[in-house]
Amino acid sequence: LTLSNLSILKTGKAKAIRFSTLEAICKVLDCQPADILEYVEESEN
Repeated sequence: LTLSNLSILKTGKAKAIRFSTLEAICKVLDCQPADILEYVEESEN
């Protein structure tokens, strides 16, 4: 997990996330994916 990856995730620019990245974040934060993820429906433009 790199600082640039964290920056992309923090700014909301990520289009996808690898399960290994999600697992690493959850392990460090001692949480479950649902604790840090939110589904936001994309607008139809």
